[in-house]
Formats: sequence, structure tokens, C-alpha cells
Amino acid sequence: MTGDDEDRRTGRRRRLLKAAGLTLAGALVLAVGTAGWAYWHLNSNIKGVDINSALGDDRPPRPTPSPTASASTAPLPTGALNILVLGSDSRSGKENKALGGGSSTGARSDTAMVVHVDAGRTGATIVSIPRDTLVTRPSCPLKSGGSTAVAYGAMFNSAYSVGGPVCAVKTVESITDVRMDHYIEIDFSGFAKLVNALGGVTVTTDQDIDDDDSHLHLKAGTHHLDGKTALALARTRHGIGDGSDLGRIGLQQTLVKALLEQISATNLLTNPTKLYSVTDAITGSLTTDTGLDSLTELMSLGESLKGLSSDQVKTVTMPVVAAPSDPNRVVAKEPAASALWESLR
Repeated sequence: MTGDDEDRRTGRRRRLLKAAGLTLAGALVLAVGTAGWAYWHLNSNIKGVDINSALGDDRPPRPTPSPTASASTAPLPTGALNILVLGSDSRSGKENKALGGGSSTGARSDTAMVVHVDAGRTGATIVSIPRDTLVTRPSCPLKSGGSTAVAYGAMFNSAYSVGGPVCAVKTVESITDVRMDHYIEIDFSGFAKLVNALGGVTVTTDQDIDDDDSHLHLKAGTHHLDGKTALALARTRHGIGDGSDLGRIGLQQTLVKALLEQISATNLLTNPTKLYSVTDAITGSLTTDTGLDSLTELMSLGESLKGLSSDQVKTVTMPVVAAPSDPNRVVAKEPAASALWESLR
């Protein structure tokens, strides 16, 4: 081999190495750029409402943190937590309208749950508040300025209709005397997308369901539901029991437990594509308070709840009785309702 041949081979190796290096660098730049875009996209999905500023200091006190919960050495928060979770029937957007949301000029909170996470975050209680409960709706600040008037004997879900998330939180705090640490709202399309992203959800019903209003027809037994059918189950009330909101709450609680089990069984960390689709579904139709309106804050909350299994989650309904003024409405049953809320403070 001549010196010229060796020089040519050395030159080729250098060019190949340079090309490989440029390809690797390009791949790394692309990966970082894609990850950056994905984070920006998911983060920008979330809509935030500054509930703390709107309500000020006229609220139930925050619980005194335990020494463990406030320890600076704890990598994640471990204190007790109360979160108001609302399901909105808004028809805002084509997807929500196609799924049968409420009036295009407004929205109602047909699903309302207070999620109480115990100190240590390994147990939780989910309390459903019937939408037909008659309450004293407090005066609520409006985004446009001014405030709503106090309303006596108002349906609970009217708070969201007249004053959005801020009034929903204030009304819940006024009837429970429990401080809501966070607020989470998901609409129809977001719920359906979440179920689909998880690959569906398996539920067992103990009776046949025939509800023309929600378009749900299921025989008693175990079913694996897609997003649209799971949403129909969450909305069903006329094909079960006495057709009241209390029967629907029972189905919603069954569905929540099933969703928690599905999430627990799905190892999202080993499947980046599914992790992204689930996160996109969750954030795409999510409204939160400003304490949770970023991907980092939501991930921190999720990480702090990783020790919480579905069998450690209790579901109950606020005790109610028929309203004296209207048999189609309910009021809080005392002293049972007050005792329940006291246990969550």
C-alpha cells in the first residue's frame, strides 16, 4: 500500500466519523427540540384560574401541617390535601358539542367531587356532592367586576353557571367549611380522550342500563368501555334506580375507581408514546387553579400520590334528604353531613 492510498483511507475514515458525529448531533438536537416542543405543548394546554386572589382571605383556614408534612427534608409534599374536582358539560368546541354537552352559551358542573387525600398521601376519600342539592349560594366575585347576589335555596350546580370556578370553590367552602387547596376541572372531550388514551376502562354494573338521553344501553355485567361509552355511563341517570342524580353518582364513583385501577395497571413510564397521549388528553381539556397550572406542578402532585392505590380510595356521597320545598331536590342531612366534612378538616 502506498502512502497515498493510506492517506485516502484515513481521509475517508475522518469524513465518515465526521458524518456520524454530525448525524448523532443532529439526532440529539432533534430529540431535545422535540422534547422541548412536547413540554411546551402540554404545558400550554392547561388553563389556570387565580382562585386564591379572587377569594382573598375570607375562606376556611388551612389545616396546620403535621411535623412530617412540613419537614424540609421531605422530597415531596406529604400533607393532607383537599381538591375540588368538577366535570363540566360545556359545549365549548366542536368535540364537546358532538359529545352532547350543555347549552352553547354556558356550562354546568354536573359532577362535583371533593377529593380528600390523607396526610402521608397513601389513602383518600372522594365525596360526591349531588348537583340537585339546595344550598345558600354565597356572593361571588365576577371577572367583569362586581359580584353575584347571595341566593337562598339555589341548586348547587348553579354556582359554576353564574360564577365559574371561583364561585364553585366558594360555594363548596361555604357549605363544608373545608378549605379547598386546589381546583381541577375537566370537560366532556377531555374525559373521553383520557379513557381512550388509557386503552379503555373496565367496569361492572349490577343492573341493566337503558337510557335514551345518554344513549347508553348496557346489560348487567362486566364491560370494557371506550371514551364515548364511559362518558355516557358518567352521564346516565334515567335508566337506573329512581332516575335521580343519586343513581348517577353511584355510576360515577364506580367509574372513578375503575379509572384509578386502569392508570395503576398501565406502566406509563415504560411507554413514552402512551405517556404523551395520556398527558395530552389530561392537559388538553383541563382547567386548574394557578397552583396546578403547569406541567411541573401537576407532575409533582402526581409523584406525591404514587403511593396511593385504588383500594385505599373510599367513595361516599354527602348525606342528603329530600328537600321539604321540592321532592325533586335534596338538602344536606344533618348532623351526618357536618360530621363528614368535619372528618376532612
